[in-house]
Parts: sequence; structure tokens; C-alpha cells
Amino acid sequence: MTDKEITDLMKRRKRLVFRAKHRGIKEADIIIGSFVEKFHQTFSQKNCAWFELMFEETDYDILNWITKKAPPPTMFNKKIMHRMQKIDYITIDIKQDIKENGI
Repeated sequence: MTDKEITDLMKRRKRLVFRAKHRGIKEADIIIGSFVEKFHQTFSQKNCAWFELMFEETDYDILNWITKKAPPPTMFNKKIMHRMQKIDYITIDIKQDIKENGI
């Protein structure tokens, strides 16, 4: 990979993190955002394209696929979706949550 390609990939990954954490539905922000934030440094160009395409879908559909309430379409039924469906990558900082939300 050239320096420009590496820089472009890094920018693309950074945009994915932002988009994943600002979906519009809090549950989607947490689930999708946690996954992308944790693993984005390993994403290839192909992985980035997959997420960019998936982000065009509704949060409700994506959450239903991740939580296995509905099967994902063939184009999204890939290893990366199966990894997201494990939902073992989410960590919640209770103290921070209480501080931010007054719970």
C-alpha cells in the first residue's frame, strides 16, 4: 500500500467510527459504535466498504440483524456480521454513565 492509500484508509476508518457512534438510536450507538471503535484499526478497504453500505440501512434493521431477530440480507451475512452478533465487545462504564445521565 502506498502512503496515500494508508492515509485514505485511516481517514475512512475514522469516519466509520464517527458514523457508528452517531446512528440516531442510543442502542445502535452503543452496539455498533462499540464494535467499530474496538476493531476499526483492523478494517481493510473491503471491511470499510461493507460498513459504509450497511450504514445506509435503518438502525432498526441493523439492530435486528445483530440481535438475530431477523436474518441479515445475503450481502451483510458475512463473517463480520457474525462477529458483531456475539455482542461480547461491549463494555459499559457504569460510573461514567451515572455521571453523564444522573442514573
